[in-house]
Amino acid sequence: MSWRSIMLVTVTSLVLLLVNSVESYASMEQLTKSGDMMRSVCMNKAKPSLEQVEGLPSGKFPESKEIMCYANCVLELMQGMRRGKIVADSAMKQADLLIPPEYAEPTKRAFDTCRHAGDGVKNNCEVAYALLKCLHKNNPKFFFP
Repeated sequence: MSWRSIMLVTVTSLVLLLVNSVESYASMEQLTKSGDMMRSVCMNKAKPSLEQVEGLPSGKFPESKEIMCYANCVLELMQGMRRGKIVADSAMKQADLLIPPEYAEPTKRAFDTCRHAGDGVKNNCEVAYALLKCLHKNNPKFFFP
């Protein structure tokens, strides 16, 4: 995936999420649209099966390179990871800015709890996979496209 594609998805997602006003949060419809865009970009990049991706929200985590790299792609677009490193503080700020408090608070707690989930892991995709599993364990309703 090109840098231009990543920037387009990121900017479009932010615009969709901030469309109402600076003080309002994204609606579930807006979150879903942003998630659909991220899913499309990251599925094309990492090539997991649709079945694998659709199983993630319910806690089905197959150990495949494709799903691990899909998680890395999505978490980077969500600003929860950067170059194989978990950036929990950035993700927590995004949650405060973009999602309603009833979803933001448990998401922030999960990111705070999981900030070290990838410690000692060298591969970016494996770090993302460890983070995703930790986030799901600590917040099963975590919004993940």
